[in-house]
Amino acid sequence: MNNKLYIGVDLGTSAVKLLLVDGEGVILNSVSREYPLIFPAPGWCEQEPAEWWRACTDGIHSLLEGFDASRVAGIGCGGQMHGLVVLDENDQVIRPTILWNDGRTEKEVEYLNETIGKKKISEYTANIAFAGFTAPKLLWMEKNEPENFARIAKIMLPKDYVNYRLTGVHACDYSDASGILLLDVQHKRWSPEMLDICHVSEKQLPHLYESYEVIGTVLPEVAKLWGLPGNVKVIAGAGDNAAAAVGTGTVKDGSCNISLGTSGTIFIASDKFGVDPYNALHSFAHANGHYHLMGVVLSAASCNKWLCDEILQTKDYAGEQKDITPDRLGRNPVFFLPYLMGERSPINDVNARGTFVGLSMDTRRADIVQAVLEGVAFAMRDSYEIAKALNIPIKSSKLCGGGGKSPLWRQIMANVLNLPIEIPVAEEGPGYGGAMLAMVGCGAYASVADCADALVKVKAVVEPDPEIAARYETQYGKFRKIYPALKDVFPQIR
Repeated sequence: MNNKLYIGVDLGTSAVKLLLVDGEGVILNSVSREYPLIFPAPGWCEQEPAEWWRACTDGIHSLLEGFDASRVAGIGCGGQMHGLVVLDENDQVIRPTILWNDGRTEKEVEYLNETIGKKKISEYTANIAFAGFTAPKLLWMEKNEPENFARIAKIMLPKDYVNYRLTGVHACDYSDASGILLLDVQHKRWSPEMLDICHVSEKQLPHLYESYEVIGTVLPEVAKLWGLPGNVKVIAGAGDNAAAAVGTGTVKDGSCNISLGTSGTIFIASDKFGVDPYNALHSFAHANGHYHLMGVVLSAASCNKWLCDEILQTKDYAGEQKDITPDRLGRNPVFFLPYLMGERSPINDVNARGTFVGLSMDTRRADIVQAVLEGVAFAMRDSYEIAKALNIPIKSSKLCGGGGKSPLWRQIMANVLNLPIEIPVAEEGPGYGGAMLAMVGCGAYASVADCADALVKVKAVVEPDPEIAARYETQYGKFRKIYPALKDVFPQIR
């Protein structure tokens, strides 16, 4: 019996969630700590790295209260991807982190995709440039903040900064590094061509690891500050979506996970490297040592949060959904484009905006709520359609993320995709995946697949209803016509 404890860290966009997990995979405790976002200009989004460390440090004491901290063996982190963290020669943060949902890099993305060319960028990295990726942020910084750019000694991602504070080691795993757009994903090495294009050197980049590999042990001062033994291992960890896939057991070839978090993702594991010829899906390394394809909707559960918090002025999310009965599914005359922060997959348009279509004098409050839930599901289906066009056989999908806790949204997703949706017993996604990676790194399991087989269980399956799915097929056909009709309008209303 494994009597060790493991800490999983989910470093999200608005909060960190810490999990304490025992050797049998049971979640013993969980703690969340929020931190602020900074919006310096419309469409921009930043965060102070110091806030992540403050939140982790504050939360760890509550997490361990009442437990034997001497049993903690390892820490694994799943973190928000693409954020540009830059340190100077003294390892001090140079400027606030430019986050994944920041849209300032339109010109830099155009330069990479059009001037350098999508074909070359894809040859170098297996992907094309998107506004959220890290490399365009470096180009923006070089042009707009040359003094800060000249001071860069180390480039890293959000979870890597937390790992650095834990260990003093500059490290990054392959899954997270895939979204920088400086990694040769197929060969798992930094791309010399992309480094030249972005005017950075390999010495400015962290050392690369598999997600389950140990990068070091906690520093003595951290062990004292956090109340941990000095031999606690810190594992490289993974980008949040790869970590969530581990946490839901999405590690076998062809398995699928859908996440309805702040952003939404459809994640398809693959044993072999492959590239979407349409460049609509990302081709990234997976936390299990293999690869995956992923489509990303920039605003998912955040759309519902925005509607309820800002527009309807309520926190009763479940209450807002109670009047949306099964007979209403697939019959809503109101449609919603969920592009509140622009959109990534598959349209790659920073100018796209959230839009309601079909409002009338008899539109009900519940119709608006339903349209938001359906709009996100339709946007997720856009990426699912790309996967089907690649002849990837997807028979079912796991579901995680805050939005996935809604029974109604689960039902909508199952019917819009016409796919069985499996609900894991542990719905903690990235944090649970981080703890599982820590178990593998500490030797409790021989591989990520072995760990997933042992720990991940399904508690419920939401099957699509043939009649509702058929109605949604018609609705999705209407949804697909809205963005093309408005595409040329969006840049004019920024």
